[in-house]
Amino acid sequence: MAPYAWTQVDDMSLSSEEQTLLNALSRRLSYYDTSFVNEATIWSRAIYPMLVLAEQGEVLAWSQVPIRAQYPHVELQGVVDGMLAQGIIGMADAPYYLIVVEAKRGLESQDPRFQLCGQLLAAARLNWECDQQPVQEIFGCYTIIDTWKFLRATVQDIETDAPHLLIEPSREYTQKTEAETILKILKRIVAGSTAPSQRGNDDRVVINQ
Repeated sequence: MAPYAWTQVDDMSLSSEEQTLLNALSRRLSYYDTSFVNEATIWSRAIYPMLVLAEQGEVLAWSQVPIRAQYPHVELQGVVDGMLAQGIIGMADAPYYLIVVEAKRGLESQDPRFQLCGQLLAAARLNWECDQQPVQEIFGCYTIIDTWKFLRATVQDIETDAPHLLIEPSREYTQKTEAETILKILKRIVAGSTAPSQRGNDDRVVINQ
């Protein structure tokens, strides 16, 4: 983890309408006991409304989206909990900007990072089929209650036997206290205006598919 350039959002501003809606959402969440309600309730009260606030133009928030992609030796498919993506006739479609996994709580829950990495690989492949760019940049996030953890991923060598997934993980952000920062990161992702990455070799996680 590191303070990557794409997480530095002090230079971004929210419109008066966005700020009003964000303040209303934050007030409803401030005194809401998120520890004792199920994931579906937290998703509807906290996570999905933030995704909706990040919508811009044709890029919309979506929930429970099937995704399927074919690599040379493996097929990846599943259902994405949430995403920010373009839509055609009421359906999410590439390009995909952000993939969101709603992680389960408790010691017996599965590590959400593996599910998120698989979905990022699938989304990157579908994006590549649209634009043929050799390096695909895509963002991911997993949420636990009202805590957000972002990832910036680049995928290359997509047509080879061993595509590479390179990950930059952010720190954790708590929506009750850092809602404005979370929204600004979401808006930066959608706008596609992330600054060049400043990562060091020690921060790299490479996954060979």
